[in-house]
Amino acid sequence: MPSSRFSNLVHSLKRFIAYSGPALIVSIAYIDPGNYGTDLQGGSAFGYSLLWVVWLSSAMAMLVQYLSGKLGIATGKSLAELLREKLGKKMFVIPYWLSTEIMAAATDLAEYLGTVIALNLLFGVPMIYAAIFGAVDVILILALTYKKFRVLEQIFLLFVSIISFGYIYELSVAPPSIEEILSGSLLPHFANPNALFVSVGIIGATVMPHVVFLHSFLTKEKANNKTAEEKKRMRRFHLAETIFLLTIAALVNAAILLMAAVAFYPHNSQIQSISEAYKTLVPLFGISAGVVFLITLLSSGIASSVAGTLSGQIIMEGFLGKKINVWLRRIITRFINVVPTSLAILFGFDPLHILVYSQFILSMLIPLAVIPVVILTMNKKIMGEFANRKITTIVSCIFVGIILSFNVLSLVGRQ
Repeated sequence: MPSSRFSNLVHSLKRFIAYSGPALIVSIAYIDPGNYGTDLQGGSAFGYSLLWVVWLSSAMAMLVQYLSGKLGIATGKSLAELLREKLGKKMFVIPYWLSTEIMAAATDLAEYLGTVIALNLLFGVPMIYAAIFGAVDVILILALTYKKFRVLEQIFLLFVSIISFGYIYELSVAPPSIEEILSGSLLPHFANPNALFVSVGIIGATVMPHVVFLHSFLTKEKANNKTAEEKKRMRRFHLAETIFLLTIAALVNAAILLMAAVAFYPHNSQIQSISEAYKTLVPLFGISAGVVFLITLLSSGIASSVAGTLSGQIIMEGFLGKKINVWLRRIITRFINVVPTSLAILFGFDPLHILVYSQFILSMLIPLAVIPVVILTMNKKIMGEFANRKITTIVSCIFVGIILSFNVLSLVGRQ
């Protein structure tokens, strides 16, 4: 009997491993350079007090990604494809598509900047040359993994591992206070209007709208030609993978904020740039802490750029209803931020400020992805037996309401 249970467990584990991948690729977007920007500002300026925002936004992201992946499994279509069908006329489809392209561009800007900054600080590459090299890294990775999606998933596993173990090390050299962690997690408040602005940025960096579109496509591809019973099993695997990997992403986000709270907040060092964060870390905790910080940032920038580039391709093809030349789209997505970013660098604009503002823009655009996912997944005609339970719909609507409220309050507070 025990051997039979063990055999069943091994068989289930093999099936899970065979399915796994979509949430792994998506999870990297939740620990991208945009998160570094907002979490560093949050921790350095407000200490532990915005930790509750990290947990809240991570919970929202987890639910939204579960719904998106479930949509792909149940319908065999991506979110972009379903929206094109529902919107119908080009006069509605085209503006919606262009809005999501702005969303993808804002995302890619943060990811691209992270790579540029890390190359500059880690290897001493001048910013303008780092900007050029940062434009081709994604193209190289996607070229090497062309038609080898499993290899791409393994590369993502490597990047997630580097970032995760990197922050285990960072917290070991800069251990946070358990009491302060509990206080920051359980007592929601804003110190001032600037804290609200950074909180909206944290939400924008965590509830990543572009990978909401991507997740539905990835699970749709996994569910091709599967029976109803196999799709039910896939949904269970999808739920487990999403919870596990986005929990890791949430812990990494919390670790970035905690490191900033421990290293910078007690010294009144409101970090204004990532280079400043690095230069402040080194004398406080040693060169190794600074180097590990930059290695995780570089890993984050490269991996999240790959996810962002794939998202841009999926969004464009889904809304336009036709296949786009893969390399043309990837080159357009990658280079669309090179000119404005290079100009920003040449004119001396600070990359950290660009990162935080890009995440603020993202938060404003989250409803474009989140609201349709909630509406579509509660529709029994579309989802069949996979339609949301009542409690899932209620919690989803509450989360959407929180996001909209934060956005409105932040806009009012900035007037």
